[in-house]
Amino acid sequence: MPDYLDDLRLAHVLADAADAATTDRFKALDLKVETKPDMTPVSEADKAAEELIRGQLQRARPRDAILGEEYGVEGTGPRRWVIDPIDGTKNYVRGVPVWATLISLMEAGEGGFQPVVGVVSAPALGRRWWAAKGHGAFSGRSLTKASKLQVSRVSKLSDASFAYSSLSGWEEQGRLDGFLDLTREVWRTRAYGDFWPYMMVAEGSVDMCAEPELSLWDMAANAIIVTEAGGSFTGLDARPGPHSGNAAASNGLLHDELLGYLNQRY
Repeated sequence: MPDYLDDLRLAHVLADAADAATTDRFKALDLKVETKPDMTPVSEADKAAEELIRGQLQRARPRDAILGEEYGVEGTGPRRWVIDPIDGTKNYVRGVPVWATLISLMEAGEGGFQPVVGVVSAPALGRRWWAAKGHGAFSGRSLTKASKLQVSRVSKLSDASFAYSSLSGWEEQGRLDGFLDLTREVWRTRAYGDFWPYMMVAEGSVDMCAEPELSLWDMAANAIIVTEAGGSFTGLDARPGPHSGNAAASNGLLHDELLGYLNQRY
């Protein structure tokens, strides 16, 4: 089996470059922000970070394909880098420090492309998380200064912490009743949003999280980090991986109950 460690090291180099670009424009008074056709914001920093990552990938991995949120798909082949230059753009443009660059390498296999490397870098929080298939998941300042991640062992909903982004998407999908029933059963709920709850599931500080509507670049890096930390990452349809247009992540022990509530009246 490939060890993917060279690809992981490259992903860290890409994240370093993106961090420099995004932090330079964070809280800039002259930051330019546009509205995309789907009515979500995109800043000049999103575009600059993705352009930077694409340029480095084209030099370092010219045979690999690239899929990014801002500039779409480029290239074909069995290996594809998936990039979200700033996950949490709404936070970024308002000066909230909860945003990150998400970088993943996906490889063709049974059931389609699957993530084999993931890096989530949140420079305004001073945090970075990463994983490579078969090598576990880690968090730290660098590859050499890291601690291994492990999901929690909480096995009862009444003891569990559940994280989500907002209520609106659940209501639009007709899943709100089940979602609210779940919030009444758990010990604690918090709306952290974006990449952060998945990273907290991986490090064991949150036991489960879910979102009703997502794109592949929102999920690929998160999925490999959660699973390499010993957790479960599926769609709301229970399909493993980041392919369902939505996500549920947990320590594994609570996953069936999590999906049961979110699908109970759907």
